Amino acid sequence: MESPRWGFLFLVGLQAHFCLAGACSASKGWAIVTGTLRERLIALIEPLLARLGYELVELEYSAGRAHAVLRLFIDRPAGVTLDDCTQVSREVSGLLDVEDPIPSAYTLEVSSPGFDRVLRTQAHFGRFLGSRVFVELKEPREGRRRYTGTLLTVDEAGIALEVDREQVRMAFEEIGKARLAS
Repeated sequence: MESPRWGFLFLVGLQAHFCLAGACSASKGWAIVTGTLRERLIALIEPLLARLGYELVELEYSAGRAHAVLRLFIDRPAGVTLDDCTQVSREVSGLLDVEDPIPSAYTLEVSSPGFDRVLRTQAHFGRFLGSRVFVELKEPREGRRRYTGTLLTVDEAGIALEVDREQVRMAFEEIGKARLAS
């Protein structure tokens, strides 16, 4: 298998730019890894990042015909710098070289979570109590799938949002995706 290439990802406004060997490109339209590959990648990468002092906010994977892209969004209390992205890229590349979980050639990108940060875990939601969030349910509830409101509570079972002056509870199992909203 071809070794993954690494580069740098930086945000300009709300658009992400990835630079590899001096060539930069803007990127949009990423698919989130689903099923067992996603779970295996998170299980492999998350403990390594924790030992390095980083949090895995989200993991995205875009499979192409000849080449795929694995994108990691990382964070830490002091924020994420270009040097942080470089360190994480090198460490994760080494781990993935040994474990070889991705069946094709791929490029690894590492970035900060940005302004529309993904909320994936109970701890993510807990950190942003009182913030405005967007939640999309896996299945519609009473004909509605998308909610934007203020995050009121977080517990082991789920979250509560204030949406249109009403409290709406959602179990974590119901949530398809969630992120901070502007």
